[in-house]
Amino acid sequence: MMKLLDALARHPDPAPLKQLALDTGLHPSTAHRILGAMSQSGFVERTEPGVYRLGIRLLELGSLVKSRISLRETAMPSMLKLHAATGESVNLGIRDGDEIVYVERTSSGRSAVRVVHIVGARAPLHTTATGKLFLAEDGAERVRDYARRTGLPASTPSSITTLQALEKELDKVRRHQVAFDLDEVETGVRCIAAGIRDDSGELVAGLSLSTPSERFNPDWAPLVRQTADDISRALGYVER
Repeated sequence: MMKLLDALARHPDPAPLKQLALDTGLHPSTAHRILGAMSQSGFVERTEPGVYRLGIRLLELGSLVKSRISLRETAMPSMLKLHAATGESVNLGIRDGDEIVYVERTSSGRSAVRVVHIVGARAPLHTTATGKLFLAEDGAERVRDYARRTGLPASTPSSITTLQALEKELDKVRRHQVAFDLDEVETGVRCIAAGIRDDSGELVAGLSLSTPSERFNPDWAPLVRQTADDISRALGYVER
């Protein structure tokens, strides 16, 4: 049955029994019998005699699986792996209006430096690495609206406070697919973030690595991006 499902998935158009038997190595009579049972259950549809395609039942089950996927549960194994590789705090943040909300975190315990990225904490989009990912996704007009609406308040002397500087920063984010926070939320704390996308391609979260400034290593950026990509794939995202 699984061989037949895989074979049907490889065919964009309805496939004849003879081709499916050839693809799977099954005897035609065996393939016919299994396809008949699958048709009764809705896993396969017979479009005409001897021709089959995937059935609507698979779509129903796929929707059910998607609804049960938890971003936090899906992300945590990869977050722990990144934490183990770097020894630094790893954060999962989502957008809520003009702010980033941190919904999950691994704590390093390596430094007394306080990191504001605790679960439930909030910070403005333009000062956070994860927030910059979402602003980069917004496009120029919505970024200008954000700047007018918020006034780009500073959290530290390093915070971006002008639209021109923000646009320049977001251009770098789009080109490199990673974002940085260099002492912009809290003096002495730096972050690297990469985006997490769901099966529709929508940016749904940001994965960030936060470190005390003296331990900050920009060479970790590819590892952060790879980890975010792994989580995206686990959520069903397929790069096109």
